[in-house]
Amino acid sequence: MWGLLGTSLLAMADSPVEYVNPYIGTALKGEGGTAPFVNRPFAMTNFLPQTRENKMGSMAYVYDDTAIMGFLASHQPTVWMGDYGYVSLMPQVGEEVRTLPEDRKIPFSHDRETVSPYYYAVNLPVGDKQNIKVEMSAASRAGLLRFTFPRHERQRVIVQGINLNPALGDWCNDYSPRLQKIRGWVKVDTENNEIIGYNPDRQSSQIGPELPNFKGYFVIKFNKPVTAYGTWNDDEIYPDSAELTGTRMGAYVEFVAGREPLMAQVGTSFISIEQARANMAKELPGWNLKKLSDATREVWNEKLSKMKVSGVSDTDKHIFYTAMYHTYLFPREFSEYGRYYSAFDDKIHEGVSHNDYSLWDTFRAFHPLMTFLEPTLTGDWITSLLQMYREGGWLPMWPNPSYTNIMIGTHADALIADAYMKGIRNYDVNLAYEAMRKNSMVPPDNDTRRRYGDRDRWTSYEARAGASYYHTIGYVPDDKTAESVSRTLEHAYDDWCVAQVARDMGKTSDYESLIRWSQNYRNIYNVEAGFMLPRNYNGDWIQLDDHNRHGLTEGSKWTYLFCVLQDVPGMIELMGGKEAFAAKLDRNFVENHYRHDNEPGHHYIYLYDYCDRPWKTQELARKHTRVNYRNSPDGVNGNDDCGQMSAWYLFSVMGFYPVTPGSNTFAIGAPQFPQIDMKLCVDGKEKVLKITAENLSDENLYVEKIYIDGEEHTSSFFNYFDIIHADNIRFVMTDKPVK
Repeated sequence: MWGLLGTSLLAMADSPVEYVNPYIGTALKGEGGTAPFVNRPFAMTNFLPQTRENKMGSMAYVYDDTAIMGFLASHQPTVWMGDYGYVSLMPQVGEEVRTLPEDRKIPFSHDRETVSPYYYAVNLPVGDKQNIKVEMSAASRAGLLRFTFPRHERQRVIVQGINLNPALGDWCNDYSPRLQKIRGWVKVDTENNEIIGYNPDRQSSQIGPELPNFKGYFVIKFNKPVTAYGTWNDDEIYPDSAELTGTRMGAYVEFVAGREPLMAQVGTSFISIEQARANMAKELPGWNLKKLSDATREVWNEKLSKMKVSGVSDTDKHIFYTAMYHTYLFPREFSEYGRYYSAFDDKIHEGVSHNDYSLWDTFRAFHPLMTFLEPTLTGDWITSLLQMYREGGWLPMWPNPSYTNIMIGTHADALIADAYMKGIRNYDVNLAYEAMRKNSMVPPDNDTRRRYGDRDRWTSYEARAGASYYHTIGYVPDDKTAESVSRTLEHAYDDWCVAQVARDMGKTSDYESLIRWSQNYRNIYNVEAGFMLPRNYNGDWIQLDDHNRHGLTEGSKWTYLFCVLQDVPGMIELMGGKEAFAAKLDRNFVENHYRHDNEPGHHYIYLYDYCDRPWKTQELARKHTRVNYRNSPDGVNGNDDCGQMSAWYLFSVMGFYPVTPGSNTFAIGAPQFPQIDMKLCVDGKEKVLKITAENLSDENLYVEKIYIDGEEHTSSFFNYFDIIHADNIRFVMTDKPVK
């Protein structure tokens, strides 16, 4: 638990959750886009302090801010996606009722704040050396807050049920359609000391389909009788009003002064008010904050103890276990005890569901990591994606919570293929292949008449944008489709992923087409320039300088030069062989073209293994696990993107990395800790894999030898099945490169 100056306050032995520092990644510097969520692993609803009005492009909590305006039940997964169905509470004293966020906020300091995944507390100064103390814990769909007011002050809570603030509008946030079409609703129930309501807002709705039935329902129950109440909309306050609809509105309730803290149970649901109340009753142990906090702490310890690190400093443990914490947040649970609302057909269904998949990011390392730590859950996530396919017609790219055309490619293909090839098949395999095959074979609607600009308003699902051209001329043409180079490269990789499943399932004709298309990357490699470059439909090349991003997704031509995950040997041959390839890789790092703060290049460090220079991978693994990850609010260099940045770190300190998800091959780097024990479940039996690094030190960063269960391993690569069936992987480290 983190309090004064981020100092650890509790004994941490055998309690890895106490090493989690939720501040990591919350500062503006570094742009980690994380938040100090209080919840269970993969929770449906995240509870957190709110320091600013969130939107696409801004989290609700930013470490640099100096005031708190609410305590939010949120569903925002990451900074560049939207919140939806949210509700917030804010305690208040004084005669004047202050409702709007800018009016109700109270200054705070981090040295009066305590943060952990299972408990949050802060003292908010309200004058005359008095404070309101706020404490909070949560389960998955419900939370419990305790407000300790100055004893002689009347107690008030402001509830905001929806926040459509047109002043927040910018290039990716247009509030006008939502202001015209949706209304939130609140009702104060003084008989039951409750505020109930719903919030139909989806901050990313402009880039997704309309959902007439979507609502985030909430029930807020207090432990004291309500003595006064009212509602509010914008800057209008309506005393004694018990019910209201509006676009920037909520309610307030007041209670008599006294010693006893005011407590609020908050239940959330996407199904109904009744389901929100049922979720609250099932998950909250009455009004016992400590019991709830202890139970959530126990769940976090169970998950985080799947990896145990030894022989490292407390600082390294803070970084490591915070990275694990970040990998246990998303995809979120979306079902509510046997039922779920689908944002893909706007209906209620029976079953178990998950949502908020950042697939363009997480297929690279997060999902491969979970095939070790959570193989059964991996299959459940695939089942949820297949539900979306059945209900909406396509596998999603970035559900939030419905289709959005954020990012590019159809990397659900990679997630499914990677799990399938590792033997994880607790889902409908035939339906999975059908869904992947559609991605590869069927162009999206009006494919040749759409440019597919970033964050275009929704017309229909994007899928493999430019697939019509990709199938005929062998690449996505730049004068027809935006981000053409990146799309060609990622379509080719996804085709390779689908091909692996097709081959295993005996779909020979499909396999032959898919594996041929997976070579389309060659059609955008300009031999003379030595880069992957955009081409027009007529075949003409477009030349780019080192900083021009034309035809590229969030990167330069250097960012996408080495993005052939599925055929590294073929890429090396295309670039002139191992010597020439290594020289180009050297330039990438020496000239500072490598950008660890974004995902496309996350595998680049490990490409030296493929051109017989593993010691360079080992040097760069040491460097980048240190410079990009720190025990500080700016301690994630780049958006964590639902656990991808953190998963890269976890793999890299273990000493290997999945360059090609779907291949079962891991490129070997260099372990950064003397020992990591990883709990696995293999063939239904639990076991522990021990990864050790003998002689590891600041100087001894190179791998001299590797032994798997006592037998020397001489390759620069591991196989997934060799890893999971091993009891011990032993690295022997040295201070000189082994060439």
